[in-house]
Amino acid sequence: MVDKKYCDLPIFRDLSAEQLDALDAIFEYKTYAPGVVIFDQDQSAKHLYLLLEGEVLINYKPYDGPPLTVAHIAPGGVFGWSTALGRDSHTSAAQAAEVCKVVRLSRETMTGLSLRSPEAGSALLEKLAGAIVRQTSSTGQTYPNFDQQMQEHVVISLQNLFETRQKLPTA
Repeated sequence: MVDKKYCDLPIFRDLSAEQLDALDAIFEYKTYAPGVVIFDQDQSAKHLYLLLEGEVLINYKPYDGPPLTVAHIAPGGVFGWSTALGRDSHTSAAQAAEVCKVVRLSRETMTGLSLRSPEAGSALLEKLAGAIVRQTSSTGQTYPNFDQQMQEHVVISLQNLFETRQKLPTA
């Protein structure tokens, strides 16, 4: 079972005990020391991460300058979206700003969850979409229906990715 203290994070809120158990069965728990690079920009996108404790810096390195910190991920945040969105590599790097506890999921694991437990898979898609929308809607401006439309778009993109992956022949 997911540690009870993590169940208060928005990503886990409102999930049933059965859904939490299904998620916990696929989570890979990791701890990173301060300064550790979790993944590099342009590195193969293999995992999606949910931050449980600590802070993660998202750094982008333009070709003509030093790396720039473009986001600070707080507990409950999602990073490594390239994996969930079907991209081959990460468009930025992630580095632990302090001791970080995360759970990570591979693309294949997420697809497998959707096959084994459609209800838990659907709940995870909704939660991921909500977390991504919250993180991308940081301009301070509000637009009628934007958050709902953006969340629907992200859910549809993730569902399409999972459906496509499920139809691919296995090697």
